[in-house]
Amino acid sequence: MPKSVPEPVISLLPGEYRASAENLVLSTLLGSCVAACLYDPVRRIMGMNHFLLCGTRSLSNLPLLLSESGRYGVHAMELLINDMLKIGAQRRNLRAKVFGGATIIAPKSAGPGVGELNCRFIREFLHHEKIPLMAEDLGGVHGRVIYFLPEDFSVLVRRIQKTTEPEIARRERQLLTALKKGQRREAGKDELWE
Repeated sequence: MPKSVPEPVISLLPGEYRASAENLVLSTLLGSCVAACLYDPVRRIMGMNHFLLCGTRSLSNLPLLLSESGRYGVHAMELLINDMLKIGAQRRNLRAKVFGGATIIAPKSAGPGVGELNCRFIREFLHHEKIPLMAEDLGGVHGRVIYFLPEDFSVLVRRIQKTTEPEIARRERQLLTALKKGQRREAGKDELWE
């Protein structure tokens, strides 16, 4: 963990989310998955989720939000938003910063891969829900570790060395397999995204 990140740090695994009004840091490791960092700057409430769409195909004429895979992403986003609202956030104040969606697992066929679909989904969802997207670091070929900081809602991003990406790909394949079977878990360089 970088020295500039204060304690306590809550680490999220794939399929998890957390909303908080406390002074804690939310962190996760991303490959093809996406993390949405939401915050209400007026009420000082923040939250993060970590999701991976369960499908790798999307009909070009069907909005991703309406696809079977998109329904999982909508569920992940609504769980986080609802938890934030329960502790006092107001929907009209919500802002977003999103990260992840790398091409860690190469597509088996022509068309978009998992990471690309995750990126497309989160942009569509935020646009549809009218939640302003304040910053993003999506796509590419490198995984990321992110730290969502409570003081100013900035996000510290650390790129993952290529040598550790096969482990991320293995974990994501396991998660995709579990999602396709209908199972879910229960609930380099640093950059600062301000």
